[in-house]
Amino acid sequence: MHGNKQHLQKDFFLYNASKARSKTYINMREVSERFRLPPSEYVIVPSTYEPHQEGDFILRVFSEKRNLSEDVENTISVDRPVKKKKPKPIIFVSDRANSNKELSVDQEEGKDKTGPEKQEKAPQPGPGNTDQDTEEQQQFQNIFRQIAGDDMEVCADELKNILNSVLNKHKDLKTQGFTLESCRSMIALMDTDGSGRLNLQEFHHLWKKIKAWQKIFKRYDTDQSGTINSYEMRNAVNDAGFHLNSQLYDIITMRYADKQMNIDFDSFICCFVRLEGMFRAFNAFDKDGVGTIKLNVLEWLQLTMYA
Repeated sequence: MHGNKQHLQKDFFLYNASKARSKTYINMREVSERFRLPPSEYVIVPSTYEPHQEGDFILRVFSEKRNLSEDVENTISVDRPVKKKKPKPIIFVSDRANSNKELSVDQEEGKDKTGPEKQEKAPQPGPGNTDQDTEEQQQFQNIFRQIAGDDMEVCADELKNILNSVLNKHKDLKTQGFTLESCRSMIALMDTDGSGRLNLQEFHHLWKKIKAWQKIFKRYDTDQSGTINSYEMRNAVNDAGFHLNSQLYDIITMRYADKQMNIDFDSFICCFVRLEGMFRAFNAFDKDGVGTIKLNVLEWLQLTMYA
């Protein structure tokens, strides 16, 4: 177990009995216990009387020999595909077109972007796609063209109408749709030219991300209530490739959960959009890959205000 800094899943506690625990207590005073245990590896789990409450804990360990102790989940990272070239840091919003890691720029070379034939086609579905995915792709392309108009770009309000029109077809997903604020965050994530709008290619790439995150949400929304709890959210974030520590998980719960500590689909996607955007921006600034960046006030404000 030593060296494994990942969050312990529920199965661990189902199949491993506790070696020592505090007695039953009431929510009136602090509890103090003293245990004598044989040499081994132990996981210490502090608890509060009510769930989702903060508490102060003090732990003292007396040992005859030197012992090692460490916090779990103290490594923050994101799963990324291997890239051939290191992108330049994003300094201005208008520079996003030159530093976006996800969209391919090779397909854009040789096109006359100022001419009337500037409409971009979404990539054709591969041989592994199902008929349902192909039909859905054609559906949102038609909706996109109807709402976008002649410029073939959509703003946050138009993006909201498109996404909610497609989501209404998913009867197995209980949701009231996306809010305007969520759609603004999505545009900030995928807007590669700093226009504040999305073209068809950018929208297609965004939809692929939403579809992948939607599958994760439905995997944990087993009762089809349209929400997942804070514990399931921790696992969902990890499944999406974001590896955070306990402090960040607490911040996510505080920011996106309701008073029952449940997170709905809109907040779920909004959280993932923010994580994706902030990790991408950080990696763009972290040119040497050392895990630290240095920003001036202009760069900081541009990064946080358009996110």
